[in-house]
Amino acid sequence: MVLKKKPSDPWPTITGEYEVGNPESPVAVCTCGSHLHNADLIKAGAALAGPCKTENIGIEKMVANVISNPNIRFVLVTGMEVKGHITGQAVEAFTQSGIDKEGRIIGAKGAIPFIQNLTPEAIERWKNQVEAVMMLNTEDIGAIAGKVKELASKDPGALDVEPMAIEIKEGGEEEEAGGLKPMAAEMVEVRGRMRGIDTAVTNVGLLNKLQAGIYVGKIEGIALGMTVVLVIFGLILRVAGGV
Repeated sequence: MVLKKKPSDPWPTITGEYEVGNPESPVAVCTCGSHLHNADLIKAGAALAGPCKTENIGIEKMVANVISNPNIRFVLVTGMEVKGHITGQAVEAFTQSGIDKEGRIIGAKGAIPFIQNLTPEAIERWKNQVEAVMMLNTEDIGAIAGKVKELASKDPGALDVEPMAIEIKEGGEEEEAGGLKPMAAEMVEVRGRMRGIDTAVTNVGLLNKLQAGIYVGKIEGIALGMTVVLVIFGLILRVAGGV
């Protein structure tokens, strides 16, 4: 019989749009931007099933709920991808590569994939604890439920660690050491937009330089052409006057 651990109390630790099943199940289901009949996925054997729409705080909340239950070893990423956020791909990138020194998920393609509220220990726990199983862009409940059953049958047992409980306090207070600071999602969005503006300004500057160069080249070409014409015309007049 495989090892099972008691999750944090209460579990899940973060509220959200999900259904809760057997906490000893090794499978959690992330349905990205799709709102599926999660009860069917719970019936198939999932410990947790629900959407994750954003590539920043959405992922942070999912991580908090998963690492507070060492029994969860697979995160099945399915449903339809969220336009702009590209959350499913961000989950895969986060699991494989983590974040850079600026908090950006390495390799994520979404608009604002910045993780600001997870400690290095929490990120390392996630990477050690779970495998992201990708089944994106499907809403076939039968196929997803079948995958849940398949993963459940491969249960490797709980990660032999204590639950890592992460909570977010109302009003923006920081939890005790090792906890989670509430994320300023608006600031992350502003930061992402500022990056986009910087890139746009740089591109406009380069385009203006190119257009200015083309314009100057045209003027120089016209001037040179007129000079050549005048020289030739002068030579013709000189030759004609000498005849």
